[in-house]
Amino acid sequence: MSDIILSSEEKLSNPKKTIETIKKYNFNFQKRFGQNFLIDSHVIDKIIKAADIKKTDTVIEIGPGIGTMTQYLAESAGKVFAVEIDEKLLPILADTLSPYDNVTVINKDILKTDIESLAGPGVVVKIVANLPYYITTPIIMGLFENHVPAESITVMVQKEVADRMAASPGTKDYGALSLAVQYYADTYLAANVPPNCFMPRPGVESAVIRLTRHKEMKVRVSDEKKMFKLIRASFGERRKTLANGIKNSPELSYSREEVEKALTDMGLDTRVRGETLSLLQFAELSERLR
Repeated sequence: MSDIILSSEEKLSNPKKTIETIKKYNFNFQKRFGQNFLIDSHVIDKIIKAADIKKTDTVIEIGPGIGTMTQYLAESAGKVFAVEIDEKLLPILADTLSPYDNVTVINKDILKTDIESLAGPGVVVKIVANLPYYITTPIIMGLFENHVPAESITVMVQKEVADRMAASPGTKDYGALSLAVQYYADTYLAANVPPNCFMPRPGVESAVIRLTRHKEMKVRVSDEKKMFKLIRASFGERRKTLANGIKNSPELSYSREEVEKALTDMGLDTRVRGETLSLLQFAELSERLR
């Protein structure tokens, strides 16, 4: 953990400081990177608290931007690796993070970064991010599917996406993303965040969600990829029954009769829809269709 503690006026969560920094470097926001910088210290404090950052932790921050949240992470964690894809932000980060000796900035795409070699052998990290909304799902699922050594992933995302990640069976938000995330982690919605906490203001509400990796998988299947194909097929056409959705999937080759038999053997109605099945039931269905 850094010994340096900046005052609230000196930190980038102060909107005046953010504007001053942007003007100093003549920085233009890049739409293709979905850049919206946090300018609210209370929200950052909620993220740090939700992520449960301690001075013994190694943190990977995805998309530090100009370093707003990074400053707080540096003061709370042991080590911080800030992975930023936009090389135009590197000189700004070199400036705004210069007081801290425990921060390393990496100019890379997070999905092409070897986190294990970055953090060190056997080091379990905590991942924190204010993610661009257009790439939220690919990044989170990429981290999970690549089995990165992370204890938790605490992210700012579009509220609608956070609601879908945390949704329960039978609700309107429940879908393939809910099942994919909950297969790997427990979800905790930590805070809702209005647009005025960002610069520039996004056109949607945001939310902070913590995804805590299961220490032991709650659901086990012999073929993960097949189960997720079944899940995608089941939610691909919401108005159709699960059996018809799977039958129509280009990724699978089961007849409606085969699916209906498996459902009957599970004690389910053959006209059931995908949004009513739990993760455990999808795992059982996957095994029965072996």
